[in-house]
Amino acid sequence: MNEPWWVSIIKAGIIINLVLFGFAYLTLVERKVMGRMQLRYGPNRAGPYGLLQPIADLMKLIRKESFFPGSAVDSLYIISPFVAAFTALATFSVIPFGPGWTIFGTDVEGQVADVPISLILIFAIGSVGAYGFIVGGWASDSKYALLGSMRTCAQLVSYEVSLALSVLGVVLMAKSLSLTEIVAAQADDWWYVVPQFVGFVIFLIAGTAETSRAPFDLPEAEQELVAGYHTEYGGMRFGLFTMSEYINLITLSGLAVTLFLGGWHFPVLDGLGPLWFVLKLAVLLFVFIWMRTTLPRLRYDQLMRFGWKILLPAATLNAVVTAILVVAI
Repeated sequence: MNEPWWVSIIKAGIIINLVLFGFAYLTLVERKVMGRMQLRYGPNRAGPYGLLQPIADLMKLIRKESFFPGSAVDSLYIISPFVAAFTALATFSVIPFGPGWTIFGTDVEGQVADVPISLILIFAIGSVGAYGFIVGGWASDSKYALLGSMRTCAQLVSYEVSLALSVLGVVLMAKSLSLTEIVAAQADDWWYVVPQFVGFVIFLIAGTAETSRAPFDLPEAEQELVAGYHTEYGGMRFGLFTMSEYINLITLSGLAVTLFLGGWHFPVLDGLGPLWFVLKLAVLLFVFIWMRTTLPRLRYDQLMRFGWKILLPAATLNAVVTAILVVAI
């Protein structure tokens, strides 16, 4: 397809707003689902059935006083939340959500940007986004924020190795780093979750740690760190950090759908590509909420030992076995 540049700009604006809308109401869905699972009420005061709660949260963050630590490193303290939020939104731009269409004679691709090495681009942008969390904690000049940023750095470095190795089997089977080609390779064959089930499980576990979700939320353990790397942030600066965490979770789930669950393809009514993509995405997001509600928080020594001694060898073995099978075939 040969998509005009102005179509890409319009599509980018639409996708960004849809992702932001998804983030806002994911916070509501998470609290509602956790409330049901824990036999209590979720948000139910702002609007009918609590549907306006995300809007109320936004207004509270906008109106809240934006305090500033007197000893903070000014420029780094201010720019860190924006770096985290920008990189979180940018990573979703290469995830394909449909096969592409021709609308009124104009080609429209099924992703914002089709990059031949889009999988590497996602990991690269995600690595840059980590600086927003790490530098933000350091620039706050608070021992609690500094300790939280150090834990974040250690956790990201530890689990990113397992996360990258877990998708290596998919890359070897599809023989491509392009997400559109990986989805196309699953169109007339088994979804890669079947031959790469071990890689899929490792990807979800390592991705949970990368997004600091329970039970891997030690960088924000309130009983030890008050709030983690964003202890000294308030107002919309705090809101940007929260937004980046939830959007990273959405991006991670979208990447799992693309790599392991056939992307927009489905055995029946395959023409409803974007709808199937959204439904698979919603199922994975529910699984992450379910994990947060069910699993207890690990101790920090348990967390690091679990990552290095279990996930890394398993991901390495899965990649090696896949490489041998691909070469043999």
